[in-house]
Amino acid sequence: MSRTAALLREPEPLGPPIAHIPGPFAMRRGGSLPELEMAFETWGTLSAEADNAILILTGLSPSAHAASSAWDPTPGWWEDMIGPGRPLDTDRFFVVCVNHLGSCFGSTGPASIDPRDGRRYNLRFPELTMEDMARAARETMRSLGVQRLAALVGPSMGGMVALAYAVQFPGEVDAIALISTAARLDARTIAIHSLQREAIRVDPAWDDGDYERPPTAGMKLARKIGMSSYRTAEEWAERFGRQRTDRWGKALFGIEFEIESYLEAVARKFVDQFDANCYLYLSRAMDLFDVSEHGDCVYSALARVEAPRILVVGVESDTLFPLAQQQSLADAFARADKNVEMVALPSKQGHDAFLVDMPRFQPLIGGWLSRG
Repeated sequence: MSRTAALLREPEPLGPPIAHIPGPFAMRRGGSLPELEMAFETWGTLSAEADNAILILTGLSPSAHAASSAWDPTPGWWEDMIGPGRPLDTDRFFVVCVNHLGSCFGSTGPASIDPRDGRRYNLRFPELTMEDMARAARETMRSLGVQRLAALVGPSMGGMVALAYAVQFPGEVDAIALISTAARLDARTIAIHSLQREAIRVDPAWDDGDYERPPTAGMKLARKIGMSSYRTAEEWAERFGRQRTDRWGKALFGIEFEIESYLEAVARKFVDQFDANCYLYLSRAMDLFDVSEHGDCVYSALARVEAPRILVVGVESDTLFPLAQQQSLADAFARADKNVEMVALPSKQGHDAFLVDMPRFQPLIGGWLSRG
């Protein structure tokens, strides 16, 4: 039996395959995990030389299901980007998307069972960092026989994990696309994340992380705060304006406007899909990340990156990861004499543009990969 076969477990119906990573897996800020299970999906075929792999690292809330696959035929969160003839062309590339360490869609995280005692980890899970997530993703790729990446693509939080990957393993990536991300978060974004985490923690149902039923009220509020930062005032003015709704009935201080109805529907869906402790850990890991910890400053840390080609993409209307952060990132790469291309897109859809504004993102990513 090959090493790859030994590490892979049979997928559940309509679920992704699982890479089993033997432990112990030491965590950057202390503690360790006895073993890892990492969920992933793939599209395309790995070349005989294993030199055509693209790794996608997701934002905070998506699963590994980036596109319809043999394991799950439903559309994925990046459906229009992956497939034959699409920007991440599966006739050319072997595309892999990994569910992050610490998440709740098949990978080991706070919601997982600790094999040492059969109980959920909950807050016994070690403190999580972007560096831990990058190392776990790398181990997953190695379980597939991939030692070097043709490209590493990271939007939002995934871009931070991609940076952690590139500075920790500088000689293992040929190209990096960093989308709507940052070398470290600014005070405003940290404040938003802090409010989201507080909304969860003050919900009595959270029970110091040992809940039997999810802290629904806190999770809904956290998601609504998040959605308010992902999109723009311009887009919402066009979509909702001051339209009224009667979908939820009439109650004093109840849902009166279409924008409130939209947020409520999105929040309810999220609560049904995502674990509260996983959300807390991932959110905090984003705030903790600072690439300068891998050098004397951001510049010296990014100088470690050896990828011959780097693309940095920002969106002019993004207020969660402002365009200035991407420009600063590109400037630091340029100062380190790296081959970097900076693109600012005029989309009105804010931080979520990479998920929905395909007319802008498809030609940009596809064109960049085709020039490699």
